[in-house]
Amino acid sequence: MAELKNWYLVCYDIRDPKRWRKAYKLLQGYGERMQYSIFRCWLNQRDREKLRWELEKILAKEDDLLLLRLSHRCVEGIPLYNRPDAWPQLPEAYRIL
Repeated sequence: MAELKNWYLVCYDIRDPKRWRKAYKLLQGYGERMQYSIFRCWLNQRDREKLRWELEKILAKEDDLLLLRLSHRCVEGIPLYNRPDAWPQLPEAYRIL
C-alpha cells in the first residue's frame, strides 16, 4: 500500500543569497514554486522529513522556515475563494499509458 501524501506549503526567508539559491534548487526537486519564497510540494511523511533534513543543512540560525501541511479538505476549498489559477490541478494519482 502506498504511503499517504499531502500537500505542503514550504515558506522560507533566507538572508544570504548563496543559501537562498541552494534552498531554491533543492525545493525545485520536491515541488513547484507558487510565489517568490513559497513552494507547494506533494509529499509523503518520509519525503517531508528528508526535505526538512536537507533544508536544515543549508539554513543558518537567522533564516526562517515554515512547513505547513494542508488537509485534503482545505485543498478542495482553495478554488472556491481564490483566482482560478491560484492552485493548479491536483497531481494525478495514476497515469495510464
